[in-house]
Amino acid sequence: MSARPQDISIGVDFGTSNTVVAIATPDGRAEVISFDHGSQRLSGFVTALCFWEERKGTGVPRLRIEGGPWAIDQLLAGTSAHRFIQSFKTFAASASFQETRIFRARYRFEDLLSAFLDTLVSHGNGGLDFQGARLVIGRPVKFAGSHPNDGLAMERYATAFGKLGAATTTYVYEPVGAAFFYASKLDHDATVLVADFGGGTSDFSVMRFERSGGALRAEPLGHAGVGIAGDTFDYRIVDRVVSPRLGKGSSYRSFDKLLTIPSHYYANLARWHQLAMMKTNGDLKGLQDLAKVALEPGQLHKFIDVVDYDLGLALYRAVSAAKMTLSTAETAAFRFVEYDVDIQATITRRDFEAWIAPDVARIAETVDEVLARSGVGESAIERVFLTGGTSFVPAIRKLFVQRFGEERLTNTDQFESIAYGLALIGQDPDAERWAVRRAA
Repeated sequence: MSARPQDISIGVDFGTSNTVVAIATPDGRAEVISFDHGSQRLSGFVTALCFWEERKGTGVPRLRIEGGPWAIDQLLAGTSAHRFIQSFKTFAASASFQETRIFRARYRFEDLLSAFLDTLVSHGNGGLDFQGARLVIGRPVKFAGSHPNDGLAMERYATAFGKLGAATTTYVYEPVGAAFFYASKLDHDATVLVADFGGGTSDFSVMRFERSGGALRAEPLGHAGVGIAGDTFDYRIVDRVVSPRLGKGSSYRSFDKLLTIPSHYYANLARWHQLAMMKTNGDLKGLQDLAKVALEPGQLHKFIDVVDYDLGLALYRAVSAAKMTLSTAETAAFRFVEYDVDIQATITRRDFEAWIAPDVARIAETVDEVLARSGVGESAIERVFLTGGTSFVPAIRKLFVQRFGEERLTNTDQFESIAYGLALIGQDPDAERWAVRRAA
């Protein structure tokens, strides 16, 4: 796609699990940037970083950084001491996360994001140049976390993305990007509900689209979001199937008392990115001390292995595989076998849906919230546009079918629609009307 930098708009869907980048030109064409990884051409760049030191001869060790699937390659190679960090978007709005130490260096959230963006550009097949372009960045309606600080997250985004050298930078709600992609194909006026299910958040927008003189006009009627999504559903499986086999609920002896292993260690399993932090925040040392006085030390030793051998990624894949199977089958065989850790179980869809029922209820409440903010009822919604992998979870699909009917639901590419929409928004002469002007 050849065009002058000032004519190009770049949409960045920086996601919890994957990041997708699209480029649009004035002629209305848009394409997703691909990444050649071995024999594969990938449209999604895994949101992960791997840090390691490389020493040549007797010289000072040099810090190396890789991102995306290349970060995973380095993790799996395991040829040197390293730090692997994934899903770090979840830290964006956390005031309690100030920095992490990586091989004697201090990294704030914006430093991690800048490092990640550098690796993204370096692997972009030479077709990813932000200099002088119009940059449109997606952001969730509600950031993940128990007490997310919206303003802090946006300051951190601005610092990291500001280093890319774009001519202009606009922030747009992620579901609005998805809505624009969908609306670009509309041939009539419509009121649309967009439900964007990511890894860390579920975001909803109601948009009114109208065409006048061949131009697409849009009015955002309301937005709402909740910090519940795919990672939350994953954790329900971990909490019921994995954690009990790693010592959750078991006891240790302290002098003449029997006490329960503190549950905060297992909360780390709710957030994949936290597992790597356990090596440096004292949690791993705490587990090792508890194993010496535990009544069932073998279980804690398995937990220690998960952290010590960086098995979080393998665990994440096993959980995701089971969840995906349950989207089309009534049972799933869960299997996680790494080193001395052997956890196998059969999960039924009925049990899984019982585990996630409170989460689905909160998502339903958020749908109520966005409709109330928009001032429209369910009958006024012509189409419901679902995007994101979690939209294929039967319990989520059922929620929308019951409210809006199967005939009003539309699914599209679960990974690329937001990035496409963001890039196309950048070609709008009045792109600022799509921008986020205040916190959700």
